[in-house]
Amino acid sequence: MSSARDRPLLIGISTRVQYPDAATAALGGVFTKTLHFLEQSVAHWVLSDDAIAVMIPAVTRDSIVTRADLNLDDYAAVIDGLVLQGGADVAPESYGEVPLRPEWQGDRIRDRHEIELIDACMRAGKPIFGICRGLQMLNVRFGGTLFQDIATQQPGSRSHRDAARYDRHTHEIEIVPGTRLAQLCPGVTRATANSIHHQSIKDLAPDFVVEARCPQDGVIEAVRRRGPGYVAAVQWHPEFHDKAVPGQFDDTPLLQDFLQAARATRKT
Repeated sequence: MSSARDRPLLIGISTRVQYPDAATAALGGVFTKTLHFLEQSVAHWVLSDDAIAVMIPAVTRDSIVTRADLNLDDYAAVIDGLVLQGGADVAPESYGEVPLRPEWQGDRIRDRHEIELIDACMRAGKPIFGICRGLQMLNVRFGGTLFQDIATQQPGSRSHRDAARYDRHTHEIEIVPGTRLAQLCPGVTRATANSIHHQSIKDLAPDFVVEARCPQDGVIEAVRRRGPGYVAAVQWHPEFHDKAVPGQFDDTPLLQDFLQAARATRKT
């Protein structure tokens, strides 16, 4: 019989939440309900390196369970690592501000759930990797703040989101020399990455280091936390990258580094 150490890694992925509104409710059926979902490409990205992906549900405003019913320490004890996937804005209230516009109010309920999930994984010593919103959430959890809208609060910045092009909207990233990301990608100083966000880091969380920026305007594109444990994140979506496209950033070393940290944690 194989031991637990021989089984594929079990990677927990935070849930995305879709609340019913007038547009979706009009479709009827399941669209009148709150949906928790795992974006397919995120699951496939994790699965691509012999790991198993499992979505971790949240307690939302229409849940039949309460926050006390969901013990996230139990999830943290079972999984080998956590990926925070993208989605709705981080609520400005989560970092001590009020929304500048109603459409930037974010999802405070999801924020609270993910903060508790991050804390549970930190207590359990499990590695954490953030994608897009996940980078922003980690920065906020550890004491940083965000620009609610890059275009509004950083006039002259380049466009970081184009709804019509979505994951085909790209720009250059510049890797900071001497960082772990630079070590993982030797010889790569600049590359092309997708860009699907309008929020970004304003005040970097204490004990975080910047690993990549957008060279045109300085927007932070990758971070890592100093000290014990593994906490890293990117502003782009690695699950959408095609490494066969010339010049596009190859995220394979990032995934392998995260999963190696998960394997190392399992052995301790």
